[in-house]
Amino acid sequence: MANDAALRSALVWLAGVVLVVGICTFSFKKMLATYVVGVVGISGVFLPDWGYFDRDFSRWTSPVTAEERASHIAQRSGPTRFKIYPLRFTAYSIVYGYGLYKWWKFVSS
Repeated sequence: MANDAALRSALVWLAGVVLVVGICTFSFKKMLATYVVGVVGISGVFLPDWGYFDRDFSRWTSPVTAEERASHIAQRSGPTRFKIYPLRFTAYSIVYGYGLYKWWKFVSS
């Protein structure tokens, strides 16, 4: 993982959200559910090997070559850093949307 500061910042924000949920609901179960959903969500964004997944979907079954790894590192900075692939965006939207919906239903009940 290249950006430890972003992970630390996300975890601090998660701690704040867990604290707010605990103060508003007075429920340890809801705090724990918020923590688990948050850690899983954060790890899904910050921990994957984007050198591997930042390729076309059809190439995910083959290992990353040294040339692909080097080109990924070279392209890491600047506005071309974030590539939006429709399949990845759709999968993340569905999974995270459903998870947030279920979390909200649990916390607001």
